[in-house]
Amino acid sequence: MKKVLAFAGSNSKSSINKQLATYTVSKVNGVSYDVADLNDYPLPIFSLEIEAEGFPKAAEEFNKLLSQYDGFVISLAEHNGSYSAVFKNIFDWVSRIDRKVFKDKPVLLMATSPGGKGGAYVLETAKNTFPHLGGKVVSTFSLPSFYDNFKEGELVNVELKELLNKSIKEFEFVI
Repeated sequence: MKKVLAFAGSNSKSSINKQLATYTVSKVNGVSYDVADLNDYPLPIFSLEIEAEGFPKAAEEFNKLLSQYDGFVISLAEHNGSYSAVFKNIFDWVSRIDRKVFKDKPVLLMATSPGGKGGAYVLETAKNTFPHLGGKVVSTFSLPSFYDNFKEGELVNVELKELLNKSIKEFEFVI
């Protein structure tokens, strides 16, 4: 059975992106899955000086974790139109260990936010960046107005649910 790792590009304990990633990966048929939390991989801010002393253990552990899965469901938090600092930092570190961070594996890439754009800016950035990091982005999904459209652990907007299901089917096809 194929294994999928889901995580959010956030370190918020109540991350709406982690909620979306967890919900989505649970809907992927024919796979086993785990959900990672970036808080479990604390890292110093990337610098060449620190790298010269050796890679932090958490960076090596996260790189090893990514190697153990056949694909990824990732939902990115958007901070000021870009990646969150914690996400950017962990991928700066891991890309120094292995430029192909995502190991040429399929990615269902998502974003959500409380606002009407649903993390559209960070999603666009990631769609352009992930292929250079070994991520085969097979589908994307943006969930606007999280608190209006996701209630009690469920996506309640019918049109958005159909779009997410389409993205999941595309991911299932390649995983």
